[in-house]
Amino acid sequence: MKTKTLQLSLGERSYPIIIGNGVLGKPELLNPFISGQQVMVVSNETIAPLYLSQVLTALSDYQCETVILPDGEEFKNLDILNRIFDALLQARFSRDATLIALGGGVVGDMTGFAAACYQRGIDFIQIPTTLLAQVDSSVGGKTGVNHPLGKNMIGAFHQPRCVLIDTATLQTLEDRQLHAGLAEVIKYGLIRDADFFTWLEENMDALLARDDAAIAYAIEKSCHYKAEIVAADERESGIRVLLNLGHTFAHAIETGMGYGAWLHGEAVAAGMCMASEMSHRMGKITSADRQRIIDLIQRAQLPVNAPTKISVDRFLTLMAVDKKVQCGKLRLVLLGSIGSAFLSDDFDLEVLKKSISACRQDTMKHEV
Repeated sequence: MKTKTLQLSLGERSYPIIIGNGVLGKPELLNPFISGQQVMVVSNETIAPLYLSQVLTALSDYQCETVILPDGEEFKNLDILNRIFDALLQARFSRDATLIALGGGVVGDMTGFAAACYQRGIDFIQIPTTLLAQVDSSVGGKTGVNHPLGKNMIGAFHQPRCVLIDTATLQTLEDRQLHAGLAEVIKYGLIRDADFFTWLEENMDALLARDDAAIAYAIEKSCHYKAEIVAADERESGIRVLLNLGHTFAHAIETGMGYGAWLHGEAVAAGMCMASEMSHRMGKITSADRQRIIDLIQRAQLPVNAPTKISVDRFLTLMAVDKKVQCGKLRLVLLGSIGSAFLSDDFDLEVLKKSISACRQDTMKHEV
């Protein structure tokens, strides 16, 4: 069993990101990060039948309970979150208990938020089973739930004890979910590493074919950049905000269309195209680079177009409910070049409107 371990350095709250194939049921990888005897595994109706038994086998020395949540972004809310609290209280779990999130980003976000809140904070471990969760949401300690008026507006920063990534779980991932995860991988090339973006252009076919070596490399590079950024800015007061490239547009899509209609990665893909369009209109990137971005996102079989069902005015209203809004001013992550991003509140509203409008044209090829 070969593993690659990265370290997210946050002083006493530092933790490893362990990447390997077939690591899911290995007790030696979980036991060092469980302090007490009580463990609750939170999963969903899709993942539990596939992988829960392996995890429970690895935890045979502990008092284990499980919570199985419905699958989907539309269930990432306070009502469903209460099922975790109900289970913890009914089982009389104490402050030294550990929660384990087994699933995608929704399970990870909700489990982490429950861990942050239960008895004012208990340990949790991330075992992400989707590409998007493996390369992004499981790393960095952002936890929370959605509200009908805004995505991820209720939550907390709460770091896991470790992140255990089994690349073998991607073999059972449906194609649409794999493509959605590639959006976040592409994001790292756009904001951090032009050479990695070029590598993605050269290896997209291998990633779509789930080539083990290509997938492992993409996950490792993505986690490296995420860990590096979070270590420098845990609570998003500076550089970490750049990880939100395309996300302000994306959250407007998810909220406006109804949670679950678009996958998060699909909305991020369209959002990055919108951010690229705006960056081009502001003279920050060339038309050639804008086209490279659109082409790569299309090759990943992701949307490059926002839904026409959301009007430009509705987009602006939804984008105003965003965590990056400060003193009433909308701030957007934009591109200075492929491999370099910046945060700005200094832009013409008309340019923003034109950028949104341009990315809603029916001539764009892929609309969910």
